Amino acid sequence: MSVIVCLAPAPWQSTPTRTQQFLSRVKGAEVLYFEPPGARGEHRRPGRKVRPGVTAYTLPALWKTGQRQDFRFRRNVRRVADYIQDVLRRQDQRDPLLWCATPWAAHLLDYLPYKGLIYDCDRYWTDFPLDWESDLALSADVVFAASAGLADRLSPCCQNIAVIPNGCNYPMFAREDIEVPAPLGDLIGPLLGYAGTLWADLDYDPVFTCAAAHPDWNFLFLGRQEDSPGLRRLRGMEQAILVDRCPLIQVPDYVRQCDVCLDLRRGAGAASDVLPGRVFEYLAAGKPVARHSFPGQVEDLPGLIYQSDDLHGFAAACERAMREESVWRRQRRREAGEQASWENRAKEIQRILESASLL
Repeated sequence: MSVIVCLAPAPWQSTPTRTQQFLSRVKGAEVLYFEPPGARGEHRRPGRKVRPGVTAYTLPALWKTGQRQDFRFRRNVRRVADYIQDVLRRQDQRDPLLWCATPWAAHLLDYLPYKGLIYDCDRYWTDFPLDWESDLALSADVVFAASAGLADRLSPCCQNIAVIPNGCNYPMFAREDIEVPAPLGDLIGPLLGYAGTLWADLDYDPVFTCAAAHPDWNFLFLGRQEDSPGLRRLRGMEQAILVDRCPLIQVPDYVRQCDVCLDLRRGAGAASDVLPGRVFEYLAAGKPVARHSFPGQVEDLPGLIYQSDDLHGFAAACERAMREESVWRRQRRREAGEQASWENRAKEIQRILESASLL
């Protein structure tokens, strides 16, 4: 059986990330999932069996450091590499497949054994120097990119790039046994909803514009909340309904009550063309989607998503979505959601890795 060593950008969590969705579906492989450093001493705990065939390990805590050439930086790299090698030795593994989902992994390549290297790029990494990602992509046998823009950005570094967009749990969001959540039970008037983390840099201005133009509209925000001036203003808006994150199985109950589902842009994702998983979840539920895009961005899924890059245009997009009565469009959205299921995305990745003799 093949062994995959995953260098992950986030800890293993109850709401699965893109990396978790893919690696929990790989067939014929045992996955060793190395999550970012935790509290001091946490790496001494034994690996956790988080899914059948997937064991999660926490990397050792790092010392504070400066530039890449800094002595302490190099010591950190060796410390992490030694830890991973020790796990491999204890399991008598000498030739794993290396799956990297963070540019930081580029520093480990000279210290780890591997038979093949995959770089899964799901975002524009603005927090890391560009040469880290370039080094990683240059060494990769296969690069998976979450958008055409990311693929184009990485194309000078790798000729073997496949565009694998984000996906959704289609069966969960397409199910029909829906209950009306208590916070929405007595609601009067149209409901527009956003499901996902309320990031500190999330741009709420389109919502404020819509609310001013349509006092009868209600706005649902479902997800973990990061404090910001926009969020504080939202809390004071009479039309806003804020619900903290709930168990994932309940999210479709909220989404299905919405007349229109919203996708808002973030300041940190400047000009990002990566469609977040929530958009595919909305489509799987058959809901009209209004998206606040970046200026000059190519229209995503034309005919299925109402999109605009300015405030009043976004309000008009919401109005068009609200008026939609097309059964055909609803069915097309569900089909698009089904095509974007994590199961189908993972099958495509499995096919590519097998054709490249990496699995």
